[in-house]
Amino acid sequence: MATAAAVSPALAAEHVPVDVPLEALEVPLGMQTPHLATGLPVPVPGVPEGPVHHTGELLPNPVLPAVPLTGELAPTLASTPVPDLLGTGRNGEAKLSAPASDMVAKTPGAVVGAPVLLPDGDHFGLPALTKPQLGILTPALQGDPGALLGLS
Repeated sequence: MATAAAVSPALAAEHVPVDVPLEALEVPLGMQTPHLATGLPVPVPGVPEGPVHHTGELLPNPVLPAVPLTGELAPTLASTPVPDLLGTGRNGEAKLSAPASDMVAKTPGAVVGAPVLLPDGDHFGLPALTKPQLGILTPALQGDPGALLGLS
């Protein structure tokens, strides 16, 4: 995916099409196989928010900022033959179709607290020791995918 994004900037916010070749399984299984066509999203990194210095803390936070990513879930089409269960003399087909949808994600980030406090007069101007603190910023994924199922 990284190569596809680097080769063509026009692919940004699109996807790389993938057609899953399941036809080779028809002979060993002795039945028709489903057809699946979809795509891989090409994530486009955005600009992370920079660290911010907070009053009373030695280190700016977040030390490792969350990186926003945008991309598009590819349209997906899956179809499979359905045997004649009602005795009408013809086989049917089940289809699942999902249109393309935009996705927004954020990578995890990290917040770190220094193992020393700010210097003060109680310790002759030397910083006091404290327990180091570590926090993880949770990753996020946001989108609105949908799908339609039909029988024919």
